[in-house]
Amino acid sequence: MSLPYELQIGWRYTRAGRSGRRNRFISFISGVSMLGIGLGVAALIIVLSVMNGFQKEVRDRMLSVISHVEVFEPRGVALTDWRAIAATARENRQVIGAAPFVAAQALVARGEDMRAAIVRGISPNDEATVTDLAARLRDSTLAGLSPGSWNIVLGAELARALGVRVGDKVTLVAAGGQMTPAGVIPRLKQFTLAGTFEAGHYEYDSGLALINLDDAAKFFRVEDATGVQLRLRDVHAAREVAAQLSRSLGPGVIVRDWTRTNRNWFDAVQVEKRLMFIILTLIVAVAAFNLVSTLVMTVTDKRADIAILRTLGASPRSIMGVFMVQGAAAGIVGTFGGVAFGLLIALNVDVIVPAIERALGVAFLPGSIYLISRMPSEPLASDIVPIAAISLLLAFVATLYPSWRASRVNPAEALRYE
Repeated sequence: MSLPYELQIGWRYTRAGRSGRRNRFISFISGVSMLGIGLGVAALIIVLSVMNGFQKEVRDRMLSVISHVEVFEPRGVALTDWRAIAATARENRQVIGAAPFVAAQALVARGEDMRAAIVRGISPNDEATVTDLAARLRDSTLAGLSPGSWNIVLGAELARALGVRVGDKVTLVAAGGQMTPAGVIPRLKQFTLAGTFEAGHYEYDSGLALINLDDAAKFFRVEDATGVQLRLRDVHAAREVAAQLSRSLGPGVIVRDWTRTNRNWFDAVQVEKRLMFIILTLIVAVAAFNLVSTLVMTVTDKRADIAILRTLGASPRSIMGVFMVQGAAAGIVGTFGGVAFGLLIALNVDVIVPAIERALGVAFLPGSIYLISRMPSEPLASDIVPIAAISLLLAFVATLYPSWRASRVNPAEALRYE
């Protein structure tokens, strides 16, 4: 079955340039438009894939230290019965691990050096069921956090800032003091550094200290755990599961998932991603609307052809269809070429970037600064499909006015001087 003549003629005009200087110039402009669309689409895919990669890398490092969901008492005091809460939470099929904790702010001091930190009291065996960091360090660094040992494990950056090594003494200063006849005296306790950890996330490496759960309860003067940490089968279901647990556990506790714990960071990443999408979409829009000039030049050059088609019985709608096919073909070729090129780069960033670094003798991501020595990339269909759809839509919209002008050509006027 033969194709409609509108498609045949439109595709032929897209490939114009076999003869004549003007035809070759029009073909060159059409090729530049396709190339611009392709490069714009590829740039969008590459940038968003790298941003997704960085987000995933930071998220994974963050979730290696914190749990997916936390349940705690709104007043910051000990839970009435954390074991009952953990048992109720485990009834949810998504919950695969639960561990108690005591969390409070304190100062960590060594000599004249003093740093603020979040002190988390944990049970090493239970903690290993909810965080990857504890699972990795349970039999080594965290093994020293036995009840009554008064040992402490610090983030690597925090230990480096205090200048302490394993076996050194550090002093914890609790936020609240105790009343005495002489006034309020801060609560102090010496701990022995049992080890350090490096999660690869600066916020935790520089501001988190781990001690035993019983030691934390005694030091901060709470009767039991102040919260329960939960691990889920699907990390992306945390918000939904948190809502379910909030209903099942009742109003006496607060249930908070990891996306809300770090809400400011995730909101900032999403805003940055949207802005980059808008900025780079403008590049695609500029390239797509270059098709307008290509089609206007083609319509001017093909006035005689349009007039002959009209005299042979072609309707204005068919003439409009011919030039819409030409513009749409350029948009389709450019878009899918850009998608293919963008995916090729995005999927091989870990090979391409090191090659460029070796060729130029530079390091784009020094490990000592960024803690990420490689360029991560994660192409997502949820980004690529809208990019391709928007590019095709812009190319289609760009064809409307030149195609309409072509359909308005008067055959008598066009053939007067032929």
